[in-house]
Amino acid sequence: MKKNKLFILFLLFIFSSSSYAIDYPIKPVKIIVGFTPGSGADVLARVVSNKLSESMNQQFIVENRPGAGTNIGTNAVAKSAPDGYTILVMTVANAINPSLSSNLPFDIEKDFSPIVLAGFASNVLVINPNLGVKNIAEFVELAKAKPGKLTYGSSGSGTSPHLAGELFTSRLGLNIVHVPYKGGPQALTDLLGGQIDSLFVITSTVMPHISSGKLKAIAVAGSKRTPLLPDLPTLDETVIPNFDVSTWIGFAAPTGTPNEIIVKLNQEINKALESSDAQKKLIALGLETAGGTPNQLKVFLKEDLKKWANIAKIANIKAD
Repeated sequence: MKKNKLFILFLLFIFSSSSYAIDYPIKPVKIIVGFTPGSGADVLARVVSNKLSESMNQQFIVENRPGAGTNIGTNAVAKSAPDGYTILVMTVANAINPSLSSNLPFDIEKDFSPIVLAGFASNVLVINPNLGVKNIAEFVELAKAKPGKLTYGSSGSGTSPHLAGELFTSRLGLNIVHVPYKGGPQALTDLLGGQIDSLFVITSTVMPHISSGKLKAIAVAGSKRTPLLPDLPTLDETVIPNFDVSTWIGFAAPTGTPNEIIVKLNQEINKALESSDAQKKLIALGLETAGGTPNQLKVFLKEDLKKWANIAKIANIKAD
């Protein structure tokens, strides 16, 4: 009799677990992006959310919560219910921030369950054409000839453009002055106006200015060339071996989210990324899709945390 009761309870557990997964989602799902609308992470999130809304017959709504280097949006997801109805768009910023702040209100590894590594956005080093240099070699030569005279901007101290600049200058022994701004648009405006000389930036953001000749791209900052500028060499090919500060984008949920939901989201996001229309939209914006398993994102994040901690050390940027 006791065995029969246990067997019945086991069947009920299996039935309830499977039906819970099958029934998800039964209400709208929020996808939190820690950047303003129009950013690479935001664009990818909206393309994926549209595909998920179609395939899962429920609304997936992108909600922008920028601020504090994505920490505001990230913390909101970390503190939300682990039920699959609040998802984080995780980015390279989440791998950088632990090296810059000793008192984050969340642990990016412990408080989140990875879903999938969604894609990458290439970064380029761009300069104001008035500098009069044609390529990366001439830019480095000019910087060596004028120590402390050239400048590079960033979207703020501790951001990926800042750390990319610090890594660039330290690896080559250059003295180029960092000029931090309160956001990427301000830095770009001043680069166009000639107030600063150079900037590491996502390729798609500056393509119109490169095409018009208002800015000059002199190197790709990732491990391979970008289809947006196929003839532009990487820093790895030219002056700095193994230089890679690509921007990556993934999806994660609060720790404790049922595994059935993680698996279902992983499958559906992978399908969305593989669809021809999504690929067409993203590639046109310089966003390369990835995909894979939750564990692949987990391993990738762990390695990226180590990489950026090392870059912060090289740049002599200490956690506050």
